[in-house]
Amino acid sequence: MKNYLKKTLISEEKIKTRVKELAETIAKDYTGEPLSVIGLSNGALIFVADLIRGINIPLHLDSLMASSYSGVESTGKIDIVSGMKLPVKNRHVLIVDDILDTGRTITKVIKLVEKGSPLSIKTCVFLDKPSRRVVDYKADYIGFEIEDAFVVGYGLDCNEAFRNLPYIAIVKEEFYK
Repeated sequence: MKNYLKKTLISEEKIKTRVKELAETIAKDYTGEPLSVIGLSNGALIFVADLIRGINIPLHLDSLMASSYSGVESTGKIDIVSGMKLPVKNRHVLIVDDILDTGRTITKVIKLVEKGSPLSIKTCVFLDKPSRRVVDYKADYIGFEIEDAFVVGYGLDCNEAFRNLPYIAIVKEEFYK
């Protein structure tokens, strides 16, 4: 597997430390409040699982599947493949995604969640790639800001491969070009 990877960008240890910090901040921000966490799958599944284990307050967990990639390229079109199952009315919502890239997916998901009449909506992203933004959006909670490179690991994939890596790595271009 390492033959396809250019370099490790974020180590497993740094990820564990940062996720713990995010969870503690989120728990403090929502203590005593009705919180619903909505993870965007498949990419954010590992991040959401680790994050919510560190949020030591009661919460509801739901998921939503959105698709905007064909292979390794963003299509610019966002498809909601499967929607939420739980109501968000009169609850604070935290949308959790693996990576904030163009901003198209997160803004479309926010518009969808708004229809459920939540008390508030905030977002938490594991990775932020501001250089790729085409929609002006900034997440409320950010794990790491990264350069414009194609990354895999910790839930992120390249044609469905590498999701199981416990760290973030940059993929060699010859693997996906």
